Amino acid sequence: MMDGETSWVILCNDDTARDIDEFESFSELSDEGNQAASAVSLDLILPDDLLERILACLPVASIFRAGSVCKRWQEIVSSRRFLWNLSQVLSQKPWYFMFTSSDDPGGYAFDPILRKWYNIELPRIRTSNWFKASSCGLISFMDNDSRSELYVCNPITRQSKKLAEPPGLKFSDYSALAMSTSRVSNGYQISVVKSKQIPGNFVQWDLSIYLYDSEAMMWVTSHTEVFTGWRAGDESVICDGILYFLIYSTGGSAPENRHGLIPYDLSGRSSHGLLINNSISVPCPLTCGRLMNLKGNLVMVGGIGKQDRPDIIKGIGIWMLKGKEWQEIARMPHKFFQGFGELDDVFASSGMDDLIYIQSYGSSMLLLFDMNQKQWRWSPKCPVTKRFPLQLFTGFSFEPRLEIAP
Repeated sequence: MMDGETSWVILCNDDTARDIDEFESFSELSDEGNQAASAVSLDLILPDDLLERILACLPVASIFRAGSVCKRWQEIVSSRRFLWNLSQVLSQKPWYFMFTSSDDPGGYAFDPILRKWYNIELPRIRTSNWFKASSCGLISFMDNDSRSELYVCNPITRQSKKLAEPPGLKFSDYSALAMSTSRVSNGYQISVVKSKQIPGNFVQWDLSIYLYDSEAMMWVTSHTEVFTGWRAGDESVICDGILYFLIYSTGGSAPENRHGLIPYDLSGRSSHGLLINNSISVPCPLTCGRLMNLKGNLVMVGGIGKQDRPDIIKGIGIWMLKGKEWQEIARMPHKFFQGFGELDDVFASSGMDDLIYIQSYGSSMLLLFDMNQKQWRWSPKCPVTKRFPLQLFTGFSFEPRLEIAP
């Protein structure tokens, strides 16, 4: 085990009647090992219900350590009532999972509260190039070959579920996956936006939107349209009942008009008409754009292209959508931009709550931006090492939660 790495051990109870996973140990290789033992004296004075509420406010990793303090605490953190208390905690700071290889799903997850990396193996996913979307403790994965395999899982408890095959063409040219989970009902919606070039036509693209509802347990074809001069890509997100996805010019547009944003109301309350007529311009020439839901607000992180060479990145900006206008939140300071070394024109970026992660594909360095404090900072070094010069790194963020199941 490498220095700075924390092992993540979860043993699940096979007793399906309880319908709850028991978390037997959370072991760390650090000097903090048994610090939780100093809190055992609380066991003498606190009733169960009060102790449950206190433990429910701990970061997820600390809950695992608390479960190893004594038998009573272990029984508390494994109980149904404790999981209910966890559901009352509004949100956990998002973790960032970094893949260590393009060939397998292994990697490390960064905890911004304790500033530690954990060695975690994700369930179901087989390679890092699968499509990924996360919301409120759940992650959805879709394979990047046939795009017919789709799973939902909790990466902490490793509970997972295979969904019915999405409708439509299996081999679309581009696909975008998004997910939205209700904190009240724990039900979720998954959207897949597919885009395929019309055979023999270089400017027209078929667009289809498919929606899955976990309560109805079925897919519906929500919208179809033909785009002329534009296509969808692989970037989408759901914010407050609206599906947003980026579109890309297929040629002939000025640099500042090479990207656009399409909003689509999932509630069906509004008449959609032609989606292309409701497209929203991006704030500047982009080398790439990454969409994310931060507390119900649509936020975009994008590489800012040079005016004379829009394909070359000169900086990274963060914007929030207000109505149909973009409000600039921050630009990455030059010292952090330089810290990546040679930043590719594409990069990984995701976030939720009030935290944004940015990572260059060519480096395992991870940069955080706090939306509340408007503060940039590096994470501690990830335990992964670069094995060869052209090795690529990527990742995604998710909210760690114990109580939610797919």
